[in-house]
Amino acid sequence: MERLQKVIAASGLTSRRKAEELISQGRVKVNGETVSELGQKVAANAEITVDDLPLSKPTLCYFLLNKPKKTICSVVDQFARPTVVDLIDSPVKIVPVGRLDYDTTGLIILTNDGSFVQEMTHPSYQVTKTYEVSVNGICTPLQIKKLEKGLLLDDGKLSHPAKVKVLNKDVKKNNSTLEIVIHEGRNHQIKMMIEAIGFTVKRLHRSAIGDLNCDKLAIGSYRLLKPYEIKKLRALASEGKSR
Repeated sequence: MERLQKVIAASGLTSRRKAEELISQGRVKVNGETVSELGQKVAANAEITVDDLPLSKPTLCYFLLNKPKKTICSVVDQFARPTVVDLIDSPVKIVPVGRLDYDTTGLIILTNDGSFVQEMTHPSYQVTKTYEVSVNGICTPLQIKKLEKGLLLDDGKLSHPAKVKVLNKDVKKNNSTLEIVIHEGRNHQIKMMIEAIGFTVKRLHRSAIGDLNCDKLAIGSYRLLKPYEIKKLRALASEGKSR
């Protein structure tokens, strides 16, 4: 169930604010009945008309982008920096599913499906995200254990347990590369986790969401998600929600 004004805006007919005006003016009907009060929620299969004309339902689009550095995970940026939306030639308005930092690369999905965004980003659905992290030091077994168990971060909250694997150690350069798998999506979470064990992140790349990866996509390239990929991600979210 979605709020009526949100459904109208999602159709591309007008903005949400204008949709609220249309509702208040009595120009919107749901299943043949005029609705004039704001806040009503409607089912996905509801018949909605505006000025007695059927509301067109938007075509749902799902894009997979291998995000480059120096791009913002937003629809617009107040400082006119390039955004992930700028990189995609989409016939409909899309939004990023979650966030990656300005200097972080890797997999991000963009879509106009609001329920899909909720399923992929809310911690209760427990959809895993996999990151490759280069840090400025050699991680000890004790530090790895702390990451796996969960630790207090700068935002004052404990991180949930994570899966951590050491991919590489370079003693001469004093660098480590880790693979970290989490199902949370807090702002700067991986960076805060690494800082909590005394290191800083040199490079951060999201390599997967669930089983979906962007290994065959060049940095800055994108493609449409395949129906079976969308179905599989939603199944993972459903399994996570039921735990």
